[in-house]
Amino acid sequence: MTIKRKYVVDEQNHKIAVQLDIKTFEQIEELLENYALYRLMDNSEDNETLNFEDAKSFYTELKKTDAN
Repeated sequence: MTIKRKYVVDEQNHKIAVQLDIKTFEQIEELLENYALYRLMDNSEDNETLNFEDAKSFYTELKKTDAN
């Protein structure tokens, strides 16, 4: 993934922030969410497993809950 970024600088030309287009931001956000979910599942002491469709439904519900 190529990250196109624009830097915001202060009066002394020090970088203080970065701007990303929304598509790039959403891709980064999704990657972080997926990684966090993977780590959570990997570290789980609960050995319960879900089939693909159940896992997909569960994840969709998590995203809905998180959005509220």
